Amino acid sequence: MNNNRIKLFCGSANRSLAEEIAAFIGIPLGEAEVSRFSDGEIRIGIRESVRGTNVFLIQPMSDPINENIMELLILIDALKRASARSVNAVVPYYGYARQDRKTRARDPITAKLLADLITAAGASRVVAMDLHAGQIQGFFNIPFDHLTAVPIIANYLKEKTISKGVVVSPDLGGVTRARELANRLGLPIAVIDKKRPAPNQAEVMNIIGDVKNMVAILIDDIIDTAGTIVLAAEALKDAGAIKVYACCSHPVFSGPAIERLNSAPIEEVIYTNSIPVGVAPEGVKFQVLSVAPLIGEAIIRINQERSVSELFV
Repeated sequence: MNNNRIKLFCGSANRSLAEEIAAFIGIPLGEAEVSRFSDGEIRIGIRESVRGTNVFLIQPMSDPINENIMELLILIDALKRASARSVNAVVPYYGYARQDRKTRARDPITAKLLADLITAAGASRVVAMDLHAGQIQGFFNIPFDHLTAVPIIANYLKEKTISKGVVVSPDLGGVTRARELANRLGLPIAVIDKKRPAPNQAEVMNIIGDVKNMVAILIDDIIDTAGTIVLAAEALKDAGAIKVYACCSHPVFSGPAIERLNSAPIEEVIYTNSIPVGVAPEGVKFQVLSVAPLIGEAIIRINQERSVSELFV
């Protein structure tokens, strides 16, 4: 018996990415029907046998996030009850990740709550990309593969042959990510010291490192309302940076984000298709990179029980 039979399914969160991944692997997406009862409850139907197969379920936690989370959980439950050998939740964007610890009394830790829900639903493994906080992996008691889009972003930036550049982390928490990109590009790093008086609000304090007369490359995991990245770009220009590029893995782009990015002193906004952008930005200022080959190769390696970390060497 072949224990490595594989099937791909997806919810409605990012079907275009799932189709790209399926094309890369060379298998069709499985037949799953996602609909609603008249009262709004989610109705799932798996329309083909999955008995004894390794199922990979692709569903980022993007807007509308609560709907997509429930879809993910119900799909996991349906596949598990249909006797799938394993149900691997492929979550390119892990939602609620910014609530990963208690910063004030009586705060919830919703990143841990989601981990418990995914595990209780019956997931055998989770595959995610560029978590907001790496320690979220420790919230799971099942295997967790953490991918990163940094090599994809690095390869794109290498084509620009930036000779005098600096990779900048917009906050102290993103230094590891910035250092990885800097190492791949052979550039120094700088860090912006900021404070956040309230959620989705940021104030730049100081720039640690030399950015004068250099091309600054900002790298973050998420661009949400774009307040942080725009403030950082303005601070870098004021400090003498020649150009500013902004990169992220997850283009949440909520509220005034697109308007802010269009009017900001940013040469180009580089992001991936981990989640769909509600209103697609127009113009050469926005560049989307596909993570389908990365996720597809990770799925192949997991199914064949090969190393995933070798992808990032």
